[in-house]
Amino acid sequence: MKKIILFVAVIATTLCSVDLVAQSFKSLDVSPLDATFFPNSWRESNKIVKVVYSRPQLKGRDLAMLAPVDKVWRTGANEATEITFFEDVIFGGKNLRAGSYSLFTIPSAEGNWTVIINKARNVWGSYTYKEEQDVVRVAGKVSESEKNIEAFSMMFDKNMTLHMGWGKIIVSVPIKKTSETEKY
Repeated sequence: MKKIILFVAVIATTLCSVDLVAQSFKSLDVSPLDATFFPNSWRESNKIVKVVYSRPQLKGRDLAMLAPVDKVWRTGANEATEITFFEDVIFGGKNLRAGSYSLFTIPSAEGNWTVIINKARNVWGSYTYKEEQDVVRVAGKVSESEKNIEAFSMMFDKNMTLHMGWGKIIVSVPIKKTSETEKY
């Protein structure tokens, strides 16, 4: 009888433990984490740049409500977008050393958006953004998308231009490798 009670107690404890572990996993994020990189092939190990960001969705809301005009925006959702350059580059026409940075933008109602590479890392949103930590500020060229882009998206084209799209807006910044003669 003691063996049966012990057996039942062990099974009950195991089931309770499994139930507790299963309940501790959080649900799917409404703005899922994503990454894009150049070169675009998953098989290519020698990346030049990688961007890790969260992808908010419009869900019928106005883009200006989610990415306010003339205010620093985290360029995604949740944590500030992180961009890592594995070698020195020319970002939007300006020299930029290899390293990991935060990527912020300042949306504009008219004309180009300001795209900012900032020293701060591992920060939530743009609440603690400090302009004095900016490394580079460039104009991101704005164009209009033919289709509505529901979830904020980033990608690199074959020329290593970073494209950020949401709603009907696409913001583009050219990136080039720094040749040996252009090094600092």
